[in-house]
Amino acid sequence: MALKTYDQYLSSLKKMRPNIHKWDQLIDDVTTHPATKRTVQGHGWTFKAAHDEKLREKVTTTSHLTGEPISRYLSIIQSAEDMYANCDMKRLMFHLTGTCTGGRCAGWAALNAMFITTFEIDKQLGTAYHERFLKWLRRAQEEDITISGALTDAKGDRTKGPSQQEDEDLFLHVVERRDDGIVVRGAKLMICGVAAANEIFVLPGSAYKEHDADYSLSFVVPRDIENLTIVETRHPNDTRDEEDGFDNPVVEGGITQAFLFFEDVFVPNDRVFMCGEYQYTGKAVSYFVMPYRAAIGGCVAGQGDIKIGSAVLTARANGLSSKVFKDKLTQMVINNETTYGMGLAAAAKGKKHESGAWLCDPLLSNVNKVHVANLPYNTSILAQDIAGGIGETGCMPSSKDFQSKKYGHLIKKYMTARHSAEARARAARLVEWCTLGSGVPGCMHGGGSPDGAKLFIRATANIDEKAEIARRLAGIDEEMPEPN
Repeated sequence: MALKTYDQYLSSLKKMRPNIHKWDQLIDDVTTHPATKRTVQGHGWTFKAAHDEKLREKVTTTSHLTGEPISRYLSIIQSAEDMYANCDMKRLMFHLTGTCTGGRCAGWAALNAMFITTFEIDKQLGTAYHERFLKWLRRAQEEDITISGALTDAKGDRTKGPSQQEDEDLFLHVVERRDDGIVVRGAKLMICGVAAANEIFVLPGSAYKEHDADYSLSFVVPRDIENLTIVETRHPNDTRDEEDGFDNPVVEGGITQAFLFFEDVFVPNDRVFMCGEYQYTGKAVSYFVMPYRAAIGGCVAGQGDIKIGSAVLTARANGLSSKVFKDKLTQMVINNETTYGMGLAAAAKGKKHESGAWLCDPLLSNVNKVHVANLPYNTSILAQDIAGGIGETGCMPSSKDFQSKKYGHLIKKYMTARHSAEARARAARLVEWCTLGSGVPGCMHGGGSPDGAKLFIRATANIDEKAEIARRLAGIDEEMPEPN
């Protein structure tokens, strides 16, 4: 059943065992509950687009395993062109939904990371992880499942590693090894889009050492597996995000984040792709962040496109030409295309791995992450500046107040400018939603912290080579090594 329809996607979620909680309540149906329905609808656009003649090419590709059409979110990146297409798809998804579809993009980066890592483990240690992975991936493609990616552990005391914590569960770890699988305990926190996912792909949260072998894990499980408890943690900006009318401006889309509590979850062997191979944990994380941080430039560029558009509409509703704000709008475009272009450059400067996968350039991927941690916020400030107080302060009546029989006519009268009061309110609400509200994805720390990216940058920047270039150009004959 390659390329599910939107209705088939909703049906697959409805069939799952309820195990997601919000406001101390069990969510019976993630497709209808107010805390999760919009993220499901947003992710659902990936299925709608796959059956849309104009959008299909953007979101689908051909499986290198079966030769059949599949979602790009389930593909192995094998060329720079594949990465370009992925960046474009992520920008498109923001245009379609107004926000993040992280329940597919993090899972995509995770499966690409373990495609390469399992290949390397098998080659060097003689294991059979890669064959397991390919079998699972073939099924995932055939069923067109949605996969979220889970890396971040609870971590506890940041000065201590996993095995040094007073509570060993603060990092996800193996508690029992059986002939037919493993039992794991611990948590993964701040995981995006889980409510919209069919399965969860787990990776180690960092590079580990030999004494942390029990924490060196990668596996994939159904989202509704027994003994997994999920708590939705992201809160709406205010009650308007759950109302109808212009108070929730996006057609279909929303962000969710979750805490995942693994309480002795059994994972069968055919779903385990790393268990104890600590020496490969750093590589797995690196292989995850390279495509993720390259492609995130397309994500935030799509987000920025909406900020530009909504700010311009608000100004027009007020009677102001965009020419008044031409310098600010130009800077917003520069911000967008910097992250987008840096992501494409990371792909273009990449190289082929012997497994057949494409490795984005690690330096440019992580430079992009640092830009993503800054430029979207500048774009938000400029959008708020252009929109004025109505978009930045949140000081406007609700959609229900607009319709009030007692005073709705007064609101409409005094909010009317060059264009109607409702048009003005809708545009301003979109500015508010995508710069201050629950439409804002985690740019600063989403996909890892900027400080973590800077560690990669320092490791790959080759400062000594640059010093040698300068020494030659300066005509210095003596050696000038780095002091100890």
